[in-house]
Amino acid sequence: MNAPASSAPASNASASDQRIAGDRDFDADFLAGDSRARTRLLTALHPLDAAPEDDGWNLDDLHGLLPDNALRAQAAVLVGLVPRPQGVQVLLTRRTDGLRQHGGQVSFPGGRIEPDDEDAVAAALRETFEEIGVPPAQIAPLGFLDPLVTITGFRVLPLVATVDPAYVAAPDPAEVAAVFEVPLAFLLDPDNLTTRTLEYKGRARHVLEYRWPDQRIWGATASMLLNLRQRLEAVR
Repeated sequence: MNAPASSAPASNASASDQRIAGDRDFDADFLAGDSRARTRLLTALHPLDAAPEDDGWNLDDLHGLLPDNALRAQAAVLVGLVPRPQGVQVLLTRRTDGLRQHGGQVSFPGGRIEPDDEDAVAAALRETFEEIGVPPAQIAPLGFLDPLVTITGFRVLPLVATVDPAYVAAPDPAEVAAVFEVPLAFLLDPDNLTTRTLEYKGRARHVLEYRWPDQRIWGATASMLLNLRQRLEAVR
């Protein structure tokens, strides 16, 4: 799931970049089983039993682009952290070209929360299995990031979880063209995050973008990754 999204919650970007400088080693500490790193991550996340209920940290930035008082569809995505010998990796997908929404774009596995889903966790796990074939037994949920609203009218709740590195992806070709991983350290480094300008509904919008070999990670997906970085920043 992806869409143009604002660059960040209101914050001091330069101060943020300075604070994050020490976080480039976070993934190494987490991978090594450092209890302080795991505690820091859990503290940075909303607890599993207390999912945030606000509309989304970026809602003000979408003023005039969404219908007033629109009933937003509820969705959940999986921000999967995969421990590898070379460092923690973030699990991502590239959507199949030709999809009605977000075709060819990089996104987290996930989608709409259906009536049969017990909660956002169940939805994220179900969608992950349906899209890329990774079963819930190989996923350990940790907590939530802040909700984000997309231009397409979804309120997305990102679920952060660890994923068994022995997983074998079996993507559904109707939805997912590729499954790949990007180092968490790369995504936590502010030097790798850029802003680009595009026109949407006649207005210039600034969207976030990470450039990874053969992949563009931008829009809502990049904004969720920034939110992860910022929440880690706040816990020292």
